[in-house]
Amino acid sequence: MKVSTALFGPTDALERATALREAGASGVFTFEGPFDVFTPLVLASSVPDLDIMSNVAIALPRNPIQLAHQANDLQLLSEGRFILGLGTQVRAQIEKRYGADFDRPVARMKDMVGALRAIFATWNDGERLDYRGKYHRHTLMTPTFVPGPNPFGPPPIYLGALGPRMTRATAEVADGLLVMPFGSKRFLHDTTMPCVREGLTTAGRSEDDFDVVPEIIVSVGDDHTSTRMLLAFYGSTPAYRPVLDAHGWGDLQPELNAMSKQGRWQEMAGLIDDDILHTIAACGSAQEIAAHIRDRVDGVSDRICLYQPGPIGVDALAEIVDELS
Repeated sequence: MKVSTALFGPTDALERATALREAGASGVFTFEGPFDVFTPLVLASSVPDLDIMSNVAIALPRNPIQLAHQANDLQLLSEGRFILGLGTQVRAQIEKRYGADFDRPVARMKDMVGALRAIFATWNDGERLDYRGKYHRHTLMTPTFVPGPNPFGPPPIYLGALGPRMTRATAEVADGLLVMPFGSKRFLHDTTMPCVREGLTTAGRSEDDFDVVPEIIVSVGDDHTSTRMLLAFYGSTPAYRPVLDAHGWGDLQPELNAMSKQGRWQEMAGLIDDDILHTIAACGSAQEIAAHIRDRVDGVSDRICLYQPGPIGVDALAEIVDELS
C-alpha cells in the first residue's frame, strides 16, 4: 500500500520530506492551513521517488491560469510526480475569509476543472485556447505566456469531496477523489463509493481510469486528547454531519457547533467518546492503526493519506508503513 503523509510548513519541508521518504512514505501532501499550500511542495519536489500533492488547495478563490502555472511548474520540478488536489472548503470560509463567491460550488468546481484541462491542452497540444464556461472564460494565450509541452504531461487533477453531488461530479470530471479525513468505513463503502460509481457511469468512464484516495486520521499511542479535539472540530461543521448521521450520531453536530461558538473547545473534546474515536480515527499501536486502515479501504484503494493533529514521528510512520506493506 502506498502511504502519504503531511508536510506542515515551508521551513523544514525538505528535511521532513527526506526523512519521511527514508521511513518508507511514498508521498507527501500539503493542506491549505496557516502556510501556503504550494511552497513546501516546491522544496519537497527535489526528493527522489517521492510523490507530492496538494490535499487540498482551495479552488474557488483562485484563477485557473494561475493554478495551471503553479501545477505545471510542480510537475516539471518533480519530474511527473505531482498531483493537483483541489477542494471547495465551506461557505463561511470562502465568503468571510477569502472574500470570494461560493454559490453553486459543484458547478464552479466542474468549470474550474474544464478550464484547467483547456489550458493544459493549449500548452501541451498546441490547441487554441477557447474556453467559455459559466464561471471562467479563457480565450487568449499568446506565445510569451506558453511554457510549452510538459515532458511529463499535464498533472492529474484530484478533487476532495464528501457530499453526494460533489462526489458524483468528481467521478465525472476528475482523475481521482480525495476522501475527506473525517469519515468511516461505513460512510466510505455505503455512501461515497456508490456516488463514485454513479458519476463514472454518467461520464461513461471505468473504475480503472479513476483513483480513490482515502485520507485517514491517525492517533499514535495511548493519549488521544488532541485527536478528540480534532474530531470535535470537524464534527461541529454542518458539512460533516452526514458522517455522524451514518452512525446515528447526527444530533451531536449541532451540539458541538453551539459549543464551538462559545469557545468551549475542551468540553467539545469530551463529547467524542471511544466509539466515535475508534470509528473515525485509526488509533493505538502501529499494528492497530494498520489493521484499521486495511479494514476501512479494503476493495477501494491501495493508496492512502495519513492525517494527524500534529507531525507524526518518523519512527512511528516507519512502523505503520512496515505493517501496511
